Amino acid sequence: MPSAAILDVDGTLVDTNYQHAIAWYRAFRRHGIVLPVWRIHRHIGMGGDQLVGALTDDDTERERGDDIRASEKELYFELIEEVEPFAGARQLIADLKEREHTVVLASSAKSDEIEHYIDLLDARELADAWTTSADVEATKPEPDLVNAALERADADANGAVMVGDTTWDVKAAAKTGVSTIAVRTGGFSIDELEEAGAVAVFESIEELRRRIDETPFGA
Repeated sequence: MPSAAILDVDGTLVDTNYQHAIAWYRAFRRHGIVLPVWRIHRHIGMGGDQLVGALTDDDTERERGDDIRASEKELYFELIEEVEPFAGARQLIADLKEREHTVVLASSAKSDEIEHYIDLLDARELADAWTTSADVEATKPEPDLVNAALERADADANGAVMVGDTTWDVKAAAKTGVSTIAVRTGGFSIDELEEAGAVAVFESIEELRRRIDETPFGA
């Protein structure tokens, strides 16, 4: 049984992916770039330092990447009060703590954003630790975030399992040797998540809670 549970926050515990997609759409548009929202959505879960170049090109990243990211942060914070936790999110943390797992909330968001989510989840006294953008140099699908979470949990890859919602989560964890349980709250299909390497896929946090004994957490 893994000693540590690494829980992705954005899109897994709190319902943020579509607000981020709209904020990125508006940020690109502010800088003269109009992209289909569906294409942006497919990249949500990838870190902002990777996303601009992935959706445009190296010249745009070099010349306007920082400005687009700054706009996205501003525009996202206009929407953040609409964000709600997914049903069962806090209870999942409590379930894992009752099973004596160390729980680390994994995020590469700025500290003010992750602090907002921790309060939204009422998890400040429940989770053992959490990460922020200060803990990573490169974001998903690079493995920095997962490595930072492992360090906070004082665990190695064999002693941890991640819960995430996108293929980017699964790929980042795989680079460290950590297995990922996926939920479909990020909008990715079962096939996509399994092909990325997820060891199990559930429709929601609530389904994961009901069937947790079928996962490595129930081993």
